[in-house]
Amino acid sequence: MNDSAVSVKAARRPDKWLLLVHQIPPEPDYFRVKVRRRLLRIGAVALKSSVYVLPSREEALEDFRWLLREIVAEGGEASLCVAEFIEGVSRGALEAMFAAERDAEYREISAEAEALAGDNGRSEDKAAQLDTELGRLRRRLDEVIAIDYFGAAGRKAAERAIAAAESRLDRAGSAKNELDLMRGRVWVTRSDVFIDRIASAWLIRRFIDPKARFKFTASRTYRPKPGEVRFDMYEGEYTHEGERCTFETLLERAGLRDKGLRAIGEIVHDIDCKDGRYGREEAPGVAALMRGLVRAYPADAARLKEGATLLDQLYASLRTAR
Repeated sequence: MNDSAVSVKAARRPDKWLLLVHQIPPEPDYFRVKVRRRLLRIGAVALKSSVYVLPSREEALEDFRWLLREIVAEGGEASLCVAEFIEGVSRGALEAMFAAERDAEYREISAEAEALAGDNGRSEDKAAQLDTELGRLRRRLDEVIAIDYFGAAGRKAAERAIAAAESRLDRAGSAKNELDLMRGRVWVTRSDVFIDRIASAWLIRRFIDPKARFKFTASRTYRPKPGEVRFDMYEGEYTHEGERCTFETLLERAGLRDKGLRAIGEIVHDIDCKDGRYGREEAPGVAALMRGLVRAYPADAARLKEGATLLDQLYASLRTAR
């Protein structure tokens, strides 16, 4: 075919189409698979089992020519044609075929990205694996966009899904760094502890730092010494943030996603903030138990110890609840 007969200046809506008509020998099998994969990778759409079409553009022409040479070199037959229209198939139908192919790929990318976003892995190896998978998905998305000749609708959803997964991975990395900063500290809070401070201390020792030590002060403007961190205190490093109580703040900052802990956070919030935000039915009972505990144990250290027993039991119930 004469190159000068082919005008393939890139355009959003091409005036012409490229058709690759080919016949491949039945053997070897691997070559048929190779050709099929190459056609998918360059974004060609099948009109028939051996006829593929691309919009007439320079890069498409080059892709088809390379494939034609490979087919002929392996003993097959192939022809490359240029058409202004394809009888029996309207331009709109052709564009819809291309969009449908790309949308299917965008949906796969979105599903994989959403699965990665939902992965709660915390180890360094797991984080590195997620980062690698996201990089692969991003490259795949770029490849699909490059052959999305007619702007398939699924592109934006795929981009949002990958962005959400990347944001989740960034947050997980930040939470890991935060956990490192939380460990090996002396945790300081106001004396006469009640629900939020008792529950927060339990959370810290149970899920953040088993060796955590606690210190109580009557001062509302306590300035921490080296190695100390304040919680549920005025200007504390971990305290109420926005609508969150201290327990909820700790959950968020430490990146803890356990459903049992989330449920306890809602109960603590309802008791401590008294706004009925979550309407947890357990809140009145837990509040009554905590009030009894406070009356029975005047010392703050004893309240943390006995409160931890109650919270262990509550957590065992809530983590398996539907």
